[in-house]
Amino acid sequence: MGVKAAIIATFAERTKRRLEKESKEARQNQKDTFQQLLSKGTLTSFGKDHGFNEIKNHKDFVSHVPLRDYEDFRPYIDEIIAGTHHVLWPGRPLYFAKTSGTTSGVKYIPITKDSIPNHIDNARDALFNMMTRLKLKTLFDGKMIFLSGSPVLEEKGGIPTGRLSGIVNHWIPSWLKGNQLPSYETNCIDDWETKVDKIARETLQQDMRLISGIPPWVQMYYTRLLELSGKETIKEIFPNYQLFVYGGVNFQPYRAQLEQLTGGIINSLETYPASEGFIAFQDLENADDGLALQCNSGIFYEFIPMQEIASANPNRLSLSEVELGKEYAVVINSNAGLWGYNLGDTVSFVSLDPFRLKVTGRVKHFISAFGEHVIAKEVEEALEKTMMKHPCSVQEFTVAPQVNPPAGQKPFHEWWIEFGTAPSDIISFAKDLNEEMAKENIYYQDLMDGKILQPLQVRLLPKGSFKAYMQSIGKLGGQNKVPRLSNDRSVATHLEVYLDLGPKPT
Repeated sequence: MGVKAAIIATFAERTKRRLEKESKEARQNQKDTFQQLLSKGTLTSFGKDHGFNEIKNHKDFVSHVPLRDYEDFRPYIDEIIAGTHHVLWPGRPLYFAKTSGTTSGVKYIPITKDSIPNHIDNARDALFNMMTRLKLKTLFDGKMIFLSGSPVLEEKGGIPTGRLSGIVNHWIPSWLKGNQLPSYETNCIDDWETKVDKIARETLQQDMRLISGIPPWVQMYYTRLLELSGKETIKEIFPNYQLFVYGGVNFQPYRAQLEQLTGGIINSLETYPASEGFIAFQDLENADDGLALQCNSGIFYEFIPMQEIASANPNRLSLSEVELGKEYAVVINSNAGLWGYNLGDTVSFVSLDPFRLKVTGRVKHFISAFGEHVIAKEVEEALEKTMMKHPCSVQEFTVAPQVNPPAGQKPFHEWWIEFGTAPSDIISFAKDLNEEMAKENIYYQDLMDGKILQPLQVRLLPKGSFKAYMQSIGKLGGQNKVPRLSNDRSVATHLEVYLDLGPKPT
């Protein structure tokens, strides 16, 4: 172990102990955070508009501050862009994180001097904690790669603006710069395919110890490495590879394919970052134990029971009020100046002491064309269980309702799947997948029992279809993700063109 790695290992052990202490103080940390946010928020235009000086407790806060999505915040963001100070948070944001919304087009999420540590420190803490738990003492003796967006920033209203991953790149500490790949010039390449090729060539001969990125894009990176090297597995190329860090999507659908490419199981670390804040990360060796909610980093959380999400006045629960196993929409109030902000994610708590959760999907990503309200967690788990019965690997998939099938047919759920290795019997695969879906969602079973729906159908897409689709809509690479499911045919319609290039539908 090198000198730098030894020094880092000492700090990493201290980080682990601090996180354990903070996890036991989560309720008090949330109360303190609430008061700190109110104190600062009182000085802002938003605080004056919403009577922050009259708020004494969470109940008062709920009555004064309505739930908002980005569109509701847009007038305040426009004020900031116009040059106004003290709008959502004292002063002006350090950055805007630029992200694309499903209904809002481009979104500009403020990042302030007070909120930047939430992104940077939580990422560091997640890495240090897992390094200690897995005893990866030589992790920092080699190279690390973070597959991210371009660090090139533009300006919006005089505020540096870019993808969150690109902004964070500017905050990589000097002690880590020597370990970081790819080069700055390569990281600035916009075209994703060109960028992946360049990254693969830059890293091919390096001593890679850590690789981080969204699973489908890491998969592209692995594939290109194997093409260039002529090797059969990533472990042959990087024999000292120790940790895979991911977030943004569920790893399970990609696990088999990535492990096949890697040449076996690799230690992994799951994170839950968003442009609006770094919410949680895996703090134990097994990701099945859930992600530790970060309760002492400038965010006060609220949770809305999913059955109330469409209500005019849903219950907004504090952390102390949540229950195990129930599904909630996440609402954040933060030192970035976000107030009553519906993050759009759904979570379920797997532990209340300490608070650990699993991300179950997106509020807007569901299928309920017939009242079934199928969510991402259900389709992912149904697919995972089916794959255990039918050995195969999945590159990517999405699910959509077919409300108007050909004459004489009943409606059905349509699964668009691009296999890495297809199952030997696709008809039996589809039958078992349908049975697993019925187990996951009782309403889905009821609709089939009532002859409202027929069993699901699988559309086999040729390799490269989802990549081509994402490229066609300008969202190839970076932090962009294919939605697991949608309540309309918007994605399915785009994918139909690729059916002609591959196997016939089942």
